[in-house]
Amino acid sequence: MQHIADSSDLLKRNRGRRGLDILNKIQKELDVSVLIYEGDFEEISEVDSKLVKLAKVLQGKVVTNDFNLNKVCELQGVSVLNINDLANAVKPVVLPGEEIMVQVIKDGKEHGQGVAYLDDGTMIVVEGGREYIGNMMEVLVTSVLQTSAGRMIFAKPKLLEKAQ
Repeated sequence: MQHIADSSDLLKRNRGRRGLDILNKIQKELDVSVLIYEGDFEEISEVDSKLVKLAKVLQGKVVTNDFNLNKVCELQGVSVLNINDLANAVKPVVLPGEEIMVQVIKDGKEHGQGVAYLDDGTMIVVEGGREYIGNMMEVLVTSVLQTSAGRMIFAKPKLLEKAQ
């Protein structure tokens, strides 16, 4: 992390510094033992491979949001926790047929679609929702697409039943 924080690339340097700040915060504020491994696996050049090797040597677990690193760990028999899977596990369950209130905030990719978001950042594609941009509305969930990369909800405006 220190090597990344010292990078000449501004984006990498900011990520490295943020990582060091978070590590420092974990050490100071949580009742968790944090050990810094000073060793290196010089025969291995790729960072992901070094992490997998270190986890094997220490019989530890890899915690990541990197989809490919997650798959490599699984293939190598290393315990891994995908942060995206953890986040998905604690998100509220939304099922087809449910009605929810949303604010349509922008156009969707397809003609006539509008896009809204749940508080947790989950995207909701509202069929025929383009005309409601800027408005709060009740929608009916039609389907939910769940992947390791996240969740998308598809919905349509709830139609008021006509009085007979």
